[in-house]
Amino acid sequence: MGSILHKVDTLPESFIDAQPEQLADLLGGPTLVHLQGRRERPLFVSVLLHGNETTGLLAVQALLQRYYDRELPRTLSLFIGNVDAARDGLRRLAGQPDYNRVWPGSECQDTPEKRMMSEVFDIMRERRPFASVDVHNNTGINPHYACINRVDHRYVQLASLFSRTLVYFTRPKGVQSLAFSETCPAVTVECGKVGQAAGEQHALEFLDACLHLNALPDQPVADHDVDVFHTVAIVRVPRSFSFGFGDVSADINFIEDLDHLNFRELPAGSTLAYLNDVTSLPLEASDEQGNEVAARYFTMKDGLLQTARPLMPSMFTLDERVIRQDCLGYLMERYPLPAQ
Repeated sequence: MGSILHKVDTLPESFIDAQPEQLADLLGGPTLVHLQGRRERPLFVSVLLHGNETTGLLAVQALLQRYYDRELPRTLSLFIGNVDAARDGLRRLAGQPDYNRVWPGSECQDTPEKRMMSEVFDIMRERRPFASVDVHNNTGINPHYACINRVDHRYVQLASLFSRTLVYFTRPKGVQSLAFSETCPAVTVECGKVGQAAGEQHALEFLDACLHLNALPDQPVADHDVDVFHTVAIVRVPRSFSFGFGDVSADINFIEDLDHLNFRELPAGSTLAYLNDVTSLPLEASDEQGNEVAARYFTMKDGLLQTARPLMPSMFTLDERVIRQDCLGYLMERYPLPAQ
């Protein structure tokens, strides 16, 4: 069976101002392109792993416009991911796996998409990338932040170029940055909601800065220059429960501004939802080892779903499709950086 990956050395002239929904026809499918620059070792950038997260694409288009008639400071290897979902403005199509859960190390079953990500990874490993950047949006209210999967000074240095707010995680498996963290400094940058010019500009300037780096310093970033949080659990809503936001008929009636809790340190006893005839804890939470730990973080009291201990959410979302396809959000704790 043939690969679904398109491998090219140039992009069509019209790529620079193509709309996300036009890319499937323009490129023919997921595409890996290598654009030669002054420094040989490439910066690897992935965009549109989720078809409705368009900030990365717009930032790359602006970057290529910026260098339209001059040499890139460093070779750029660009992977343009789920163009079929982008045509419909969706994270992924029904029947597709999540493009950011099938990279090497994934626990997902074998699919053409999983084989494609292995192919991309193998090609890039041979090219010895200088660094890897995966650009994303999120649906809740979050600051712009960067994720790392190894607490290594070079990785922290790279991430801190984007934001002082850093998140360290090792699950879910199969994400792009986790795979590439085995080969080079790798980061996922979360650029806020889709359609915000500030996110597009932030991603553009970060990518341009990465292209100009000669090396990533192997010295510690000062503690006071970054806030590092460790993702300790992924929170999901079991399919057996209905839920809504301000929906009094739902089993779980989440507070309407749930996403405003992101990156806020919540005390124990903070109310997250009102419950209707719910007799068992209506959330699931898995830790980094995959253990079920919801009872550690949540409790039911007088018909309310509350926090059982101080915690900090991230990426809590009001998007019901994202909650069903992926998760409600994540829980974090502060994480001290190693001094040396």
